[in-house]
Amino acid sequence: MWEYNWPKSRPIEAKGGIKAQTQRGNFGKSWWAKRWIAVLESFNIGARLARGRTYARNGQVLSAEIEAGKVSSGVQGSQPRPYRVTIEVSKLTPKEWDKLIEVLSGQAVFAAKLLAGEMPEDIETVFAKAKLSLFPTKLNDLKTQCSCPDASNPCKHIAAVYYLLGEEFDRDPFLLFRLRGMEREELFDRLGATATVAEVEPEVIAEKLSLDPKAFWSIGKVPDDLVGELVQPSIPAAVAKRLGHFPFWRGSELFLTAMESAYRDASTRGLATATRGEMQSTHLEASEGK
Repeated sequence: MWEYNWPKSRPIEAKGGIKAQTQRGNFGKSWWAKRWIAVLESFNIGARLARGRTYARNGQVLSAEIEAGKVSSGVQGSQPRPYRVTIEVSKLTPKEWDKLIEVLSGQAVFAAKLLAGEMPEDIETVFAKAKLSLFPTKLNDLKTQCSCPDASNPCKHIAAVYYLLGEEFDRDPFLLFRLRGMEREELFDRLGATATVAEVEPEVIAEKLSLDPKAFWSIGKVPDDLVGELVQPSIPAAVAKRLGHFPFWRGSELFLTAMESAYRDASTRGLATATRGEMQSTHLEASEGK
């Protein structure tokens, strides 16, 4: 395919843009995100891929809105006005969704995993049985457009948005279903009658509860060691790390890096405050004992 090599230009530094959480190495951690990225990288657009990764990491993408069948974005390039980028994916028709839900209904494990927020690794086999595909499989499955003067399509601006989408799919795989035309809530509603989350969750030993309302709602005796041993957590921001990256993060510092610093500072201050309180209490008790 003939391609015009547009002169390399330096983008204007963007303020408040969306910075990729992946600052080194390959984009996409989950298999579905890697599958999405693989489609872009199969288009053989040369150096534009590397430039797209740099744009994504430097925060040149200013906005990204995902809706049914379409992603709209603004990317700051070398011109004062940001370029307008659109990525369109063919939506499944109502009949195609009906067929897919019917196939999923016969595969309880697939439906149960989806209801538990997990993307089954062989979900494409279910789509294949319905003669459909969750992911774009060829360039014609995607319609991409950018207002920049580069004749190549996809260009580096489209590539930057594409890489950021891969990260978002890592965080929320159901955005893939949104692109195909169905929101998570609707999918869950339609699958709810065929599977339950309990089918894929580990067995939980039920705790016996009191039938006496007063006993149930009372606090009871508070143990002396309620707080437990006061130590700083070995892993800072453990809860934030379990929740994952913040969607389309715009901070100058990576989200989890910033959270680690904040948690570490808070735990240090909290431990110092609690220790100081214990020392004061011990001193008071000693004074009263005299």
